[in-house]
Amino acid sequence: MSKENNGIRAKVQKFGSNLSGMIMPNIGAFIAWGLITAFFIPDGWTPNETMATLVDPMITYLLPLLIGFTGGRMIYDIRGGVVGATATMGVIVGAEQPMFIGAMIMGPLGGYLIKKMDDLFRAKIRQGFEMLYNNFSAGILAAILAMIAVAGIGPVVSSLTNILADGVAAIISAGLLPLASIIIEPAKALFLNNAINHGILTPLGSEQALETGKSILFLVEANPGPGLGILLAFSIFGKGVSKASAPGAAIIQFLGGIHEIYFPYILMKPTMIIAVIFGGMSGIFTLQLFDAGLHAAASPGSIFPILALTPGNSYVGVILSIIIATAVSFAIGAFILKTSKDSEEDLAASTKKMEEMKGKKSSVSSSLTGEQENDVLETPVKDKTEVNKIIFACDAGMGSSAMGASLLKNKFKKSDIAIDVTNKAINEIPDDADIIITQKTLTERAKAKRPDAEHISVDNFLNSPRYDELVERLKDES
Repeated sequence: MSKENNGIRAKVQKFGSNLSGMIMPNIGAFIAWGLITAFFIPDGWTPNETMATLVDPMITYLLPLLIGFTGGRMIYDIRGGVVGATATMGVIVGAEQPMFIGAMIMGPLGGYLIKKMDDLFRAKIRQGFEMLYNNFSAGILAAILAMIAVAGIGPVVSSLTNILADGVAAIISAGLLPLASIIIEPAKALFLNNAINHGILTPLGSEQALETGKSILFLVEANPGPGLGILLAFSIFGKGVSKASAPGAAIIQFLGGIHEIYFPYILMKPTMIIAVIFGGMSGIFTLQLFDAGLHAAASPGSIFPILALTPGNSYVGVILSIIIATAVSFAIGAFILKTSKDSEEDLAASTKKMEEMKGKKSSVSSSLTGEQENDVLETPVKDKTEVNKIIFACDAGMGSSAMGASLLKNKFKKSDIAIDVTNKAINEIPDDADIIITQKTLTERAKAKRPDAEHISVDNFLNSPRYDELVERLKDES
């Protein structure tokens, strides 16, 4: 039964990862649209009729096409992305509202079908005709998918989107949206937060924001208040390692927007889930009370992007929602900790439990435990003269790998090492990468992608001793 549950959880997590994987790389475009909306629409900060003409085309065409391209590329690289984006154009034309859900269907479908077509025919193409086949096969398939989408898929997805939007509107009107926290807060510990936020709430919220200029849905999951309240409770009423580590975790969670860092504290005290649920519910209720929301998705869930994307008439509601969510979560969490008779909690064990539930290593939670790594370099060491580019790779190529790359850049800068350091999604590792740094669970995938590079495995992107070792090696050889 346990194996069955693990299998189901893994499938759900993979599906959720695929959903959020189509949205997260394009969050910058969503934020750009949100900022343009915030400034230039008639009731924006600086109304401008010319600039406001960007709003509708961006949400109608740009954002769905980016999602479709990303979805196709996830399946079959650039070739899949091109077919996926072209197929997405069909659902855009065949529907009356922004086709985020349609893009999330047609993008991967286009990538999958062109991959299967290549598997069938590419080996049979005679030498010299490869380019002809590549261009026309992709073009013909993309055209067919776009036409099918216009005639059939677009209207169907449009109807489905309308049903979902009407359902969300009915829930909000009935005042039942706070109950969503009963599902969302526990789901975070299963690493489904990105799937829920970016796979479901961001598309629906963007459509709502197009009509009203803002949406409460952008803060249903991203509100940092519930997690901050938990960490403040542990900072004051916790014991041992949990109390000592909680203040630093609160900074990472609230300012850095990395919410997963508080998950081990909940797993250590499962009753604390009550605190975050009621914290989340109170935050949503406050947003409803003040009719507040954001212009666009705030990612990561840090106070800085949240405030940057808050409309002028929503600042009171948004700020109060965070404060009240924090206060409620803190009060309940403090009561649970004060009345608990347990001895000092094992934060390391809770961290490992969280990683087992997530089915992958956490990029930040191991920094709570202070554990050191026992890894060895996975491949032969490259000479200093061979190293021009170092890549940090993770699933999405965003949060955790970006933090690791930033840390190593700073170490290189202090040591006067002029080597390019950047971060990428593991499926987008460039061919000219000389050293690739990944978490243990992703090293094999990285090696398969770039077998000729040097690969370094780490447990934690935030405090790996491998960074100092690499600095010393490259510095000594310079």
